Amino acid sequence: MRYGLPMPLHSLMLLLVWLLLNGFSAGQLVLGAFLAWLIPVLTWPYTDHQSKARKPLKVLQYVLCLLWDILVSNIEVARRVLRSNRHLNPGFIAYPLSLQGDFPLTVLASTISLTPGTVSVDFSEDRQWLYIHALHIDSEQAIIDSIRSRYESLLQEIFV
Repeated sequence: MRYGLPMPLHSLMLLLVWLLLNGFSAGQLVLGAFLAWLIPVLTWPYTDHQSKARKPLKVLQYVLCLLWDILVSNIEVARRVLRSNRHLNPGFIAYPLSLQGDFPLTVLASTISLTPGTVSVDFSEDRQWLYIHALHIDSEQAIIDSIRSRYESLLQEIFV
């Protein structure tokens, strides 16, 4: 813990978000600064010190890719939902994982759940598979290839 501030970037982010949500005033600045110090101090023992994003530009690329995919998926899901249900082919996919580490796997599972039309269901006991429910499956392999190329490969670059 450096100088009583274990995660300075997290503290700065917490303070900025606090001020954006509550307005800029002296009282909110003091309260936000206190919470920005307290929350990282309390959560420091529970953090995964192994998984650190090593390439900030790749993180930005990942976030932009995710935001774009969320936008495109929203439009696609809306199109499918507005048509009759006979055009849907829902199902489960067993996605083979090559990522390691709790935090990178959590980011991947959250990413899949954030993208409309897919939901991460569970990991296998040996953490070799991620089970995903998809609203519509044309090709199981196409979905696996898309996740691998768009998300998992970038996450491997970020966390390795």
